[in-house]
Amino acid sequence: MKNAFGLKVKVIVVPALLLGMAVAAPIFAQEDNGSASQSMHRAGESAESAASDTGQAIKHAYHGAATALSDTAITAKVKSALHENKVTSGSDIHVDTVAGVVTLKGTVSSAGASATAQQVTQQTSGVKEVRNELTMAPTAVR
Repeated sequence: MKNAFGLKVKVIVVPALLLGMAVAAPIFAQEDNGSASQSMHRAGESAESAASDTGQAIKHAYHGAATALSDTAITAKVKSALHENKVTSGSDIHVDTVAGVVTLKGTVSSAGASATAQQVTQQTSGVKEVRNELTMAPTAVR
């Protein structure tokens, strides 16, 4: 029984399997759209493109975070300057900053207070532009 399944089978089957794999390997390795070298080149370009896209995403995320931090600092400086100014200190002014552009919203007592708030904001370091959307409080009827 050992001879039937042992040595004689191995002598015939193993070379047949090796021959079959040797013949089949080039068929499976071939692609319709080019050589293995071209395929590897395309894979390398694809990986390089993915790495570049990832790098760009990281760069944009960094710049977005840096801009947000800068905007937060500008907002704090403007709020502080408006609070310290005698004309605007008691006013209800909301400050919003996006990419260095400061928007002022809220209510002030007069057109002069609105102009002062705009001037104080424009003089704050880091401010690129001021959008003054302040309204004047209605005067009380006596």
